[in-house]
Amino acid sequence: MAIFSERTAILVDGGFYRLQAKKLFGNKDPEARADELFSYCMRHLNKGSKEEASLYRIFYYDCPPSTKVVYNPVTQRAINLEQSDQYRWMTSFIERLVTKRKVALRRGEELATAGEYVLRPGVLKDLCAGKRSIESLTDRDVRLNITQKGVDMRIGLDIASLVERDLVTQIILISGDSDFVPAAKYARRRGVDFVLDPMWHLVSASLNEHVDGIKSCVKRPPLNEEDPLFNGVSPST
Repeated sequence: MAIFSERTAILVDGGFYRLQAKKLFGNKDPEARADELFSYCMRHLNKGSKEEASLYRIFYYDCPPSTKVVYNPVTQRAINLEQSDQYRWMTSFIERLVTKRKVALRRGEELATAGEYVLRPGVLKDLCAGKRSIESLTDRDVRLNITQKGVDMRIGLDIASLVERDLVTQIILISGDSDFVPAAKYARRRGVDFVLDPMWHLVSASLNEHVDGIKSCVKRPPLNEEDPLFNGVSPST
């Protein structure tokens, strides 16, 4: 009698993972973050000596670091992002990650019209309420808004390709984006086990409804009411 063997593809929304990993695991250097991501993905596989054999591939989706020159309205200075610490961190992170076994990088693109500093949540409200003045603003009150494009499309296309070619029996998606509902529904209709790992991020009802399970491979962190990190579901840890 043939023994059924699970074949798993793990798809990682890179921008989402890096944001959640910082909240859950703290700041890390690029090499440590890449090692952490790989180890985190491997937690999803069945334990045992054949763990690696059940992994088809880890697909990592992200945009290259921006090389734009942007203007900071608070400091009133132009900043060359290619010379920034974030550029160096991201470059080293990607270089380390692609050396991992069975990891495939899928590059998105930076939206051409993006790349401006915006106020952080709550700052505009304080300014309008008179609780803050323009003169009180510092670098900590603004953040650089770099918008990606093409990442969601590439994830959706890879899900369809993996399913259509019968390459896997299970897909694990590390993300919290409800845009993947159509892809998840398609995979399930074709008999593929579709598992979502939102890393304890809030998950929409529509996405929760159209997956076969939710599993976050990390302990649930303390509740922070100001940060909607939790989805109210009880994934495995």
